[in-house]
Amino acid sequence: MKWVLKVFPIGHSLSCALFVLAAFALLAFAAQDFWIALYAYGERSREDRVDAILDGISVLTISLASFELGQTIYEEQVLRETHISAPTRVRRFLSRFLVVLVVALSIETLVAVFRFSRVDPSQLPYAAAVGLTAAALLAAWGAFVQWNRSAELLEPEAMESAKQEDAEVDRRDDGSQEHDATGR
Repeated sequence: MKWVLKVFPIGHSLSCALFVLAAFALLAFAAQDFWIALYAYGERSREDRVDAILDGISVLTISLASFELGQTIYEEQVLRETHISAPTRVRRFLSRFLVVLVVALSIETLVAVFRFSRVDPSQLPYAAAVGLTAAALLAAWGAFVQWNRSAELLEPEAMESAKQEDAEVDRRDDGSQEHDATGR
């Protein structure tokens, strides 16, 4: 049955690679939108060019979220080989994920407000709904972190283990040699 546990890092690595691949593809699409907006002067109106830039920002935001999710999966699941069971691990993983999600939704709200305020103000309630969703996620995340702290206090060894693991991963990322407890 231990062979099953060896399959998960492969799946996580593939997921990470696909997130990064998707992020690069979206980055290329965003660059294309910006190029069209900036260099299609005679062919498009100013409003069309602004819309292309706003589209590029939306796609760029999703690209950034894909990069961040790929990095989170890589660091938390592949490098650390963590199993999301301890409260510390759950909070860390969800926090990293929700930061990306809340920022992406907030940027998307701004883009939607700019677009709808110019093109179709009747759509502004939909932009507000996306913004309220981001705010609700942020509030729920804050409540989760607050409630999760008491669970972490019951397992101080899990927090210490996570800190040691972070230091070990940081040393690997820096390419440095073995260090003693003082970091030398």
